[in-house]
Amino acid sequence: MAEETKIPKHIAFIMDGNGRWAEAKGLSKTKGHEEGARSVEAVTNAALKAGVKYITLYAFEYYHHTTVK
Repeated sequence: MAEETKIPKHIAFIMDGNGRWAEAKGLSKTKGHEEGARSVEAVTNAALKAGVKYITLYAFEYYHHTTVK
């Protein structure tokens, strides 16, 4: 008998670093944020398809938080 796969009811994603990722590849921060949005769409759709009921997305720019005074 196959082992049953347990799907969580809730998952959360902490998004950080899209702008730095883009700049490291010679792209604009805007392009990094666009790619981040595509990634969010892909993982959200996959999670919903798998049966996840609740998804939390938290966008936080740690770098700016620690450098702004």
